[in-house]
Amino acid sequence: MGLWDKLTGEFVDVIEWLDNSNDTMVYRFERYGNEIKYGAMLTVRETQVAVLVNEGEIADVFGPGMYQLETANMPILSTLQSWPYGFESPFKTEVYFFNTKRFTDLKWGTKNPIMLRDPEFGPMRLRAFGTYSIRLSDPVKFLTEIVGTDGHFTTDDITDQLRNLIVSRFASVLGTSNIAALDLAGNYENLGTFMTQRIGSDFDVYGLELSQLLIENISMPKNVEEVLDRRTSVAVAGDLNDYAKFQAAEAMRSAASNPGGGTASAGVGMGIGVAMAQQMGTMFSNQAPTEAGPPPIHQEVKFYVALDGQQTGPFGMEALKNEVAAGHLKPSSLVWCKGMGNWAQASSIAGLAGLFEESAPPPLPPQ
Repeated sequence: MGLWDKLTGEFVDVIEWLDNSNDTMVYRFERYGNEIKYGAMLTVRETQVAVLVNEGEIADVFGPGMYQLETANMPILSTLQSWPYGFESPFKTEVYFFNTKRFTDLKWGTKNPIMLRDPEFGPMRLRAFGTYSIRLSDPVKFLTEIVGTDGHFTTDDITDQLRNLIVSRFASVLGTSNIAALDLAGNYENLGTFMTQRIGSDFDVYGLELSQLLIENISMPKNVEEVLDRRTSVAVAGDLNDYAKFQAAEAMRSAASNPGGGTASAGVGMGIGVAMAQQMGTMFSNQAPTEAGPPPIHQEVKFYVALDGQQTGPFGMEALKNEVAAGHLKPSSLVWCKGMGNWAQASSIAGLAGLFEESAPPPLPPQ
């Protein structure tokens, strides 16, 4: 330290911090020998808190405002130093400025995939990333738990620890949520809100407040996504034959639009044309009538008959004729066969009405 630094340090009478960065959380005011002139002016701006540290022990804390450093404004430091009233000589102490604004757009993400059991696909590996925002809620706790004697503390000095904390808690929450992988996108907001509440107490231990945690994406491994894309493509295409025809037609169109491909392109186009011709031939051959063969064997319809409140049968046509002849089956008898919604009178069934006409004898010839 040079003579000029010593002289300028002794004559400092305004203590302030103008933050020109976006990531500084704690700044220690530097001066020669840590000497502060009695009666110096301490300026604490909005979103700032100043803490005086005497020989490693936290003394007075100042919120936004302007203060003249004298025994009346430094009761704890005056007690620690056993100063009498009217003390006017320079004193040694450290002044730490804390930035209490909200630090946003801090990144978090999984270094390794999270193993879980998906209710739809079974065992699966997922990755996730997003952002979060924090602010200093307790400067004294933050100083004692995290900063220590660091004179320039930035968000980079703590984000690794916070990221590990978030990922650890997130893996536990995701593994027990039982939400299907395909439904996670619809639950990003709910998961983010739950995570903010779940790990808020873990941040409080450091004197920090977790203002918000956002989930930007939860993704599957690349090869699984490719399989899922193919599955989706098939589902969108519908019929597999139509999908194959569509792919072949697209390949032909691509080959035709590349006239500079030369012989190789022509060969590809010819091959695709032959494949299309074979496919179309197969399609038309499937639609062509087959060779004549015996017709399918006719299955006789059988009826059940309600007789004295009991279900009897089933009876074929010959058996029904016998029932009519025996007087068991009458036009008003209830019958049912496969395909009928309910029981119906035999005379109302077109196939059975003729049975009763045949059973009645013809009229006698005239005398």
